[in-house]
Amino acid sequence: MTQHTRAFAPPADPALRRARTEKLAAARLYVCTDARTRQGDLEEFLHAAYAGGADIVQLRDKTLDADAEIAALRVLAEVAAAHGKLFAVNDRADVAALVGADVFHVGQHDLSPAQARALLGPDVVIGRSTHDLDQARTALEDPEVDYFCTGPVWETPTKPGRAATGLDFVRAAAALVAERPVAASTPWFAIGGIDAGRVPEVLGAGATRVVVVRAITEAADPRAAAEELSGMLPA
Repeated sequence: MTQHTRAFAPPADPALRRARTEKLAAARLYVCTDARTRQGDLEEFLHAAYAGGADIVQLRDKTLDADAEIAALRVLAEVAAAHGKLFAVNDRADVAALVGADVFHVGQHDLSPAQARALLGPDVVIGRSTHDLDQARTALEDPEVDYFCTGPVWETPTKPGRAATGLDFVRAAAALVAERPVAASTPWFAIGGIDAGRVPEVLGAGATRVVVVRAITEAADPRAAAEELSGMLPA
C-alpha cells in the first residue's frame, strides 16, 4: 500500500472505532433492505426494524443512482444514530465515505478489505461475504475483516443464480471459528433464505448471528418480525 493511497483515508478516531466494534460484538440480527421506493416508507420501516431488535441495517439497492443512494443512506444514518445502532453500506466505498458509514460490506468480487480500509480509514467496520470454507478461512485470517457472512444457506431471490451453500457450510464455519482463541474470534453471520422457521436449524448448525432480508422487509409488521427473530437469537 502506498503512502499516496493512505492519504485518502480519514484520520483515526480510536473511540469511534471502539464504539463500533463493541456494537458489532453485541450484534445478533442484521437486516438488509432496499430503499423502500415502492412502499415509500423507508424512515418508518427503519425505525420499526431497529425498535424490534435489528442491530445493523444495510442498504442494498442496485436500482439507485448515487444521489438517491446517498439520500437514502442519510435517512438510514439518522435513524441508526437515534437508536444507537449500526448502519452499513454495500459495495460503494465512495458512497460509504460520503455518508460516514459505520459498516462497509464487500463481496468476493468487490474491493478487497485492504483496499476498502485504505479508502475508508481505520474506524469503519469492514465485512466480507464468503461462500465456501476457503473464503471463510481467508476472511477469518484477514486483519482488515471485522466480520464475515456465510451463505447463502438456502437459495434466495435476493441472490439470483447463486447456489445454496447449505447448513454444512455453517457447521464448518462454526468449527473453524471455534479453533481460534476467544480473544481472536471474529463475529460471523449466516445469511440466505433465513426466516423464523429456519432460525432453529441455523442455530443448531452453530451460528449465533443471522442476516435476513425478506423475513423483515416483506413482513406486514416489520417491528414484530424483528422482535420475533431477535428473541430467538442468543444474547
